[in-house]
Amino acid sequence: MNPIWVARSQGLFNLVGGGWPLLHLRSFEWVFGPKSEEWLQQTTAGLLATAGCSMLLGPPTTDGLRQARRTGVGTAMTLLAIDLLYVPRRRIRPTYLLDAAMQAGWLTAWLRCGRLAGPASA
Repeated sequence: MNPIWVARSQGLFNLVGGGWPLLHLRSFEWVFGPKSEEWLQQTTAGLLATAGCSMLLGPPTTDGLRQARRTGVGTAMTLLAIDLLYVPRRRIRPTYLLDAAMQAGWLTAWLRCGRLAGPASA
């Protein structure tokens, strides 16, 4: 699998996913449920959008792709863990299982990229 494609695709996914509640919280909460702490939702959304921008705009060099992979794997693991932890506890809606499937897909995509060639930077 092409790591540039994975980085750009996941970056766009994270940018859109983070931007959605910032731009239209009402529709986001209609799908994923109301949030009791709006400031926390907006903080999380902003961080996710920022990670997405970093993945979209990072250089297509070995070092840039390694950074995109670290960001992508880190965000996917975090969101997947939250989805799988809190859906069964009924703290978040089952629609978050759709997000869990996407996050598992991003992890699989990065695994399929294999080792990124080139010397490691210090």
